[in-house]
Amino acid sequence: MTNLDFSPLFRSTVGFDRMMRLLESATGDSPSYPPYNIEKTGDDAYRITMAVAGFSAADLEVVVRENTLTVVGRGAPETDGTKYLHRGIARRAFERRFELADSIKVVGSALDNGLLHIELKREIPESAKPRVIPIAAKAPQAYIDQKAA
Repeated sequence: MTNLDFSPLFRSTVGFDRMMRLLESATGDSPSYPPYNIEKTGDDAYRITMAVAGFSAADLEVVVRENTLTVVGRGAPETDGTKYLHRGIARRAFERRFELADSIKVVGSALDNGLLHIELKREIPESAKPRVIPIAAKAPQAYIDQKAA
């Protein structure tokens, strides 16, 4: 089966285009663990929230390299000898990647009540922002009345 990589298409869409995510999920390549939300928290601010129950801050790593945000969770093996009858809280290792647009910067991250929050901000460089060019009006040339001369 041929795997399709839609990640280059994400770069032109601030990294969160709904249509590209639908295409990617339709191919079946998108992992489902851990679940996450992407929120728009302001005009140029976003937040990725990942459900990482059972992981401590020491078990998680958030890395930005070029235009890729990678979140890695390393589940430590349990050594307390507990025997589970049902284990619904998964602590398996994971790696989740998000393609970011050139203008998206990672501002920070925090772990709160089993949720990892990653704050993002869109920073458009001055050279890419539209500029208004003032129109200089030429001063009208003095009209010399030739009859007066």
